[in-house]
Amino acid sequence: MLQSFHTRGLIEAGCDEVGRGCLAGPVVAAAVILPPEFVHEDIRDSKTLSLERRNEMDLLIREQAVDFQIAECSPREIDELNILQASFKAMHRAVSGLKTRPEHLLVDGNRFAPILGLPHTCVVKGDSLYQSIAAASILAKVHRDRYMQELHEMYPDYSWNTNVGYPTVAHRKAILEIGPTEHHRKSFRLLQDTA
Repeated sequence: MLQSFHTRGLIEAGCDEVGRGCLAGPVVAAAVILPPEFVHEDIRDSKTLSLERRNEMDLLIREQAVDFQIAECSPREIDELNILQASFKAMHRAVSGLKTRPEHLLVDGNRFAPILGLPHTCVVKGDSLYQSIAAASILAKVHRDRYMQELHEMYPDYSWNTNVGYPTVAHRKAILEIGPTEHHRKSFRLLQDTA
């Protein structure tokens, strides 16, 4: 069972992002404040849940959370900033969108751009250790996957309904044959070196 908090007595928001390694689509971040002592065995790293269970947990989190917010950085912003800075920016947007002001942030990963006046703790593999980070990972992944499904309806050749923008063989083959879309990250290596 994942831990309910890092520092007892503080209003903690868990933060995570998805989509850093994708060739297309936004990077999406979520910030989630769960009730004190909240525990649910299926609130865990979103990648370990089936699609059906992830969608169920997405609904549960939205119903049970004290507060949550989801935010994005577009492919254009990713190209302008770089993916790391865009990930930080998306997380900042999610945190700033919370109606409840957190007193501490739990951030998945080993790096974060501090938010003035808001202490944070980076936790490597935090989505497998803390409920709030896992909840953020679920909200972010469900949101982003649904968005890529919608884009797939307009751009079916790239197989975004299955690869959600990640660099699969089918995705790269479509880029090679058709070219990139406005949703592709032009600063990324869209095609593998053939040499």
